[in-house]
Amino acid sequence: MKLSWKWVIGAALAALVVVVIIGLVLVKPPQPLLLAASFAPAIISPNADGDDDITLIAYELSRDANISLTFESEDGVIFNYRRDQPRTAGEYSVLFSGVVDGYTNEGETVQGEVLRRLMPDGTYTWRLSAVGDDGELQELTGLLTLENGEGALPEIPEFTVFPQHFTPNQDGISDRTAINVGLSKSAELQVYLIRDGMEPIFIPERIEGLNPDLPALRHLYDYDGGVDLGADPPADGEYTLVALAQDAAGQQVQRTATITIQDGGKPQAQIVPQPSGATVIFEAAAYDDAYFTSADDRGELIPQPQNPEGLSANSITMRVGDMLVFQLTVENYSETPIRTHGSPPGTVYDWTQRASAFGEADESGAWRVGIDCDTAASDYPWRWRLGTDDDLMQVTDLLNEDIVYYYLPPGARAVVWGAVRMSEIEARNPQNCWAGLIHEDVGTTTMNINVGPRSILLVDPPGEQSDN
Repeated sequence: MKLSWKWVIGAALAALVVVVIIGLVLVKPPQPLLLAASFAPAIISPNADGDDDITLIAYELSRDANISLTFESEDGVIFNYRRDQPRTAGEYSVLFSGVVDGYTNEGETVQGEVLRRLMPDGTYTWRLSAVGDDGELQELTGLLTLENGEGALPEIPEFTVFPQHFTPNQDGISDRTAINVGLSKSAELQVYLIRDGMEPIFIPERIEGLNPDLPALRHLYDYDGGVDLGADPPADGEYTLVALAQDAAGQQVQRTATITIQDGGKPQAQIVPQPSGATVIFEAAAYDDAYFTSADDRGELIPQPQNPEGLSANSITMRVGDMLVFQLTVENYSETPIRTHGSPPGTVYDWTQRASAFGEADESGAWRVGIDCDTAASDYPWRWRLGTDDDLMQVTDLLNEDIVYYYLPPGARAVVWGAVRMSEIEARNPQNCWAGLIHEDVGTTTMNINVGPRSILLVDPPGEQSDN
């Protein structure tokens, strides 16, 4: 029988492959999974004094494998350093200070959760295990001695958070939370928020009163969500607050708490500019004693102005004792409600009165419309809240249900009006008067100050002569 030349060539190639494989086995036999492992030095004193604090672990893999490294004490206690960590073939080295996965001793109480901890002084049998992709297991062992170790943990005996439910939106109500952390020893401390699907949000520590020459055992964090610096706060929801302490030896202890953020956001509002006509309507109106308001007696509210002539008046001449009436529109163009308080639209002030005369002191974080004039005794002495009851939503205080706050909802607009009785002629006559939108104890933006200035000339009523 005559053989096909293709069959002959194929058989020859197969034979060549077999020969090459046999040759490779004879020249370079299969290598062990773990080629080498060592600790240098074999005696360390992990106390952060800079002398023999660490040892170098070195090992080499001939093939891909999962590695584990454990330490067994002389009385049989097992400590874990690496467990089933995937590694590709090659050489590896890592510095080791005797710190292993966290543990607590029987009957021991630790103030915080121990994440990483130094092994006690003693001699240990280390065991480096490698498991190959095919299930092959190989181990190498040796001895490591720890002496004069710094075993005291960086415990966290004090960890308080108040309030745990806060609203970082600059409304002056629960805008921030105070975090107080006390340590048992000097350690590096990190405080941060975590939540599924988000990177950690680190919280900076307050540095007021810190003495750099003394161990810092008490740490204070005042967290406002970043709003005061112009940043957007974290999204509303529940977060885990972590306080993580790590000492010089690498031991780690943490404590956690739950924090809830609600109605967070940067408040933004404006006196709405008008496409035509005056942004702030000013007009004169006769005064009636029924409008008089004091802290004990609320006068009647004036009706909302309806005179179209006020839209285009560049200057106003009015009698002493009449009212300078204004009207404007405020818009909350942020994504968070803005708080307001004080006299409702339609309230009338006398020239000599201030908001405090009505028992309405400034409230940090609240927004109000103010009217100012050249000769006024203070900035924006006459103030009104942003809208009527129908414009505003009411929110009960989280801690005291008897306290109710008023908010202009996100995206909402409200018309504000009121009056100042011009009861006195000052040294400057005429003088300019204008409106502003004030975020009390926070600030007033450029676009919300000196809005709609108007020249106001006061004249004596017919038949009267002023002494001014």
